[in-house]
Formats: sequence, structure tokens, C-alpha cells
Amino acid sequence: MSIPFKKKGLPEIGELVVAQIKKVFDYGAYTNLLEYENLQAFIPWSEVSTKYVKDIKDILKEGQVVIGKVIRVEKKQGRIEVDISLKRVFEGEKKVKMLRWKRVQKAQKIVEIAAKNLGKTLDEAYKNAWIFLEKNIDPMALIEETVLKGPQEFMKIGINEEWAKALYEEAKKHITIKMVRIRGIAKLISYKPDGVEKIKGVLIEIKNKFKRDDINLNIYTVGAPRYRIEIEAHDYKVAEEVYNQIATFLKDVTQSIGVDFVEFEREEIEKG
Repeated sequence: MSIPFKKKGLPEIGELVVAQIKKVFDYGAYTNLLEYENLQAFIPWSEVSTKYVKDIKDILKEGQVVIGKVIRVEKKQGRIEVDISLKRVFEGEKKVKMLRWKRVQKAQKIVEIAAKNLGKTLDEAYKNAWIFLEKNIDPMALIEETVLKGPQEFMKIGINEEWAKALYEEAKKHITIKMVRIRGIAKLISYKPDGVEKIKGVLIEIKNKFKRDDINLNIYTVGAPRYRIEIEAHDYKVAEEVYNQIATFLKDVTQSIGVDFVEFEREEIEKG
């Protein structure tokens, strides 16, 4: 549940925080703020629920993780007092904050393991990696993008090459990027003496013309005159765009080079 790189300082009024219930009393509950370094917060009884609560212990249990909204931050005689509210957090806010918290945990775990692989300390990991990643609202999104594009994405934000490569190699072990595949069946017929060569040329041109770094394009023979064209991408819109471009190409270009019959039909869409 804990994370190796915690925030220093204090949360702001209105900020959503992740808290773990430490002790429950009749008048409220004390929590540990999991994102902050050595910082506790109190949940007043009146801020637990919008509904009437007869016994606070029916709602809050020790060890439970909750999402709260900061309603008071005050320094008193050398100590800091933070109050949070549960009832002022909307359900949608709660879901988004919890999802981000889990993603931060995963991102920090990748950095922690990468540091161990390099034989580095957590302090070194913070200074060389996490301090750059935490500038993003969702550090995990950047890590996922790097799995797709390579360690240079880390280097663009200031992480040195040694750490960028270590993070990239570790991230690949933990992240599987889903792919979208769009398939179509092209039926190509030519009655010309060199018809087979003409069709072969069309398929080769498709392979070369529509080759892109952000897609995988494959063409298989189903059984002449039918050919399966498969576009694989991480973004459905990209795959759909390339599919439509190929459809237009088959319609316009093949007729001009002597292919007598052209048909291109969508076969299936697959995610995985």
C-alpha cells in the first residue's frame, strides 16, 4: 500500500487525498495520508457521511483506504492538523482519484525495481527519475507511451540515458499495450495474360505505400483471388484511417492498371 516516493509539504484545501484509517473513535477517525510524508489527517464524525450515522465504526474500519477532501490545514504549537471530509467527495471524483492512486503506485514500483536493477538507492531513483515523472498528472501514461515509442521518450523530459533504458526495460515487463486489428478481404481478379503479376504488384504497393511506424500491416493469401489485409494499431482511429485509405486505393488505382474486378469488404474488428 505504501509508495517509496511521497510528497513533502502540506495538501491544499479542497485537494483530494488517499487516506488509510488508523484509529476509529466515536467522534471521528484518524488516518495516515498515504501520498504524503509522515502526515496524518482527522475525519470528524460529521464529515463521514451525508446520511445519519449511528455508529461510525459501522462505516469505517481500521486499515480501510478512503478518498477524502481536505477541509482544514492548520499549524498549531509546532504540530500540523489536517481535517478531511468523506461526504464532500462525489462518487465520480472518488473513482478517478482511486484509479490515479493505483497508477501512481504502479509507476513508482517500476521506478523502484529499475533502481534495484541498476544497484541504485531510492534517493538516487527520486533525483534521476521520479522527480521528472511526477510532473505529469498521470506518470503512468508517460511510461505507457514510452513502452510504445522507446526510452527516448524518458530522455525528452530530462531523464538520463542510463535511467531511461533501465525504466524502459522494466516497464515492458509490467505493461501490455492493447492492440486493435481491422481486417478486410480483398477480392482481386484480372483476366489479362499477366494478371497474376499485376495483382501481386498491387499487394506489394499496398504494403509499401501504407507502411507506417504506428501500425503493423500484413497481407495474407486466403485463396486466390481472395487476400486478407490486416491493419494492427494501438489506436482504433489510426487503424480505421489506414483501412479507408487502402479501400480508396484499391478502388481507384487497380482499375487504372488492368485489374478487372475489385471488391474489399470488412471482415472483423478485434481488440487484444
